[in-house]
Amino acid sequence: MPKTKNNAVMKWLFIFSFVVALLVIFGGFVRLTRSGLSIVEWNPISGVMPPIGAQAWQEEFAKYQLTPEYIKINTGMTLPEYQFIFYMEWVHRLIARLAGLFYAIPVFYFLFKKTIPFKEFGIYIVMGLLFVGQAFMGWYMVASGLVDRPAVSHIRLTIHLLLALSLFGIVLWTAFGHKYGFPDASKKVKWSLPSRLSFWLTLVLLIQIAYGGMTAGLKAGHVSDTWPLMFGKIIPPNLFNAWSDLFESPQTIVFIHRWFGWLGMILVPVVYYIVKKQNYPADILNGFKWLTGLVALQIILGILTILSYVNIVIALIHQANALALFGLALYLIHRFRALDRK
Repeated sequence: MPKTKNNAVMKWLFIFSFVVALLVIFGGFVRLTRSGLSIVEWNPISGVMPPIGAQAWQEEFAKYQLTPEYIKINTGMTLPEYQFIFYMEWVHRLIARLAGLFYAIPVFYFLFKKTIPFKEFGIYIVMGLLFVGQAFMGWYMVASGLVDRPAVSHIRLTIHLLLALSLFGIVLWTAFGHKYGFPDASKKVKWSLPSRLSFWLTLVLLIQIAYGGMTAGLKAGHVSDTWPLMFGKIIPPNLFNAWSDLFESPQTIVFIHRWFGWLGMILVPVVYYIVKKQNYPADILNGFKWLTGLVALQIILGILTILSYVNIVIALIHQANALALFGLALYLIHRFRALDRK
């Protein structure tokens, strides 16, 4: 873990975390507009430029016309319609390339200037590996929708999302370290009750986000447009016939995603009550007030997403709010752990 605080590195990390969040949200937009399978090749260098000229566009369109998505869903699509979904995915990949540069150029500049000591560079290497890993998983995900079905693997999509979330989290955590100080790694300090509860709350959130990823990948949000009932029942039949249903059945997955988040709605007031009784600093109390509001907003947005039959704007706000929740939860754990060490 790093030990050296630096204001410039902190600002870079906070901005980089925002760029990663933007990439995740735009990825959601690409998915919701069914644009993600429009570019059938992964060319990290030559793919920087879109097709130029009528012949180049026709060649690119011809490749797409061989895919399951075109054959089974978009048969008859015109070239202008294809250009729209192509540009959506192209912008997504361009943002990813720019995010990579926004990581690589500053990190090596700080290393060269010794702003980041070489012996503390490990955590920044992990960031780079996570960035590359989620990029590879992104293409591996897209490749799953180019063979025999017009959709990507929901498992690969969820892993892609969780890798991006891991990158977002580790960048934010390191930025908090630069702002509030890095703990002495040689000292083992017990986790206080608020720290432990905040950890479990964050774990609940991660599970909920993972099920959100699987819901998105299976388009399970379209299974039912009623709430709180599904198919006229609170608990529809045949949800848990096998363990595989937890990861494969759209009906089971969307049911879990609908209701698991309420566990967070229960946990947040409990932790806030404990924190308030123990006279923690005002910033932590305010953080829990915000957390309560964001959890409530997230549930409302989730319900509206169902009732609107997955309206793009509502679904994207729902996704962005999940990132805000995750970032705030990490902030609270970081602050609790800092106070545990005092």
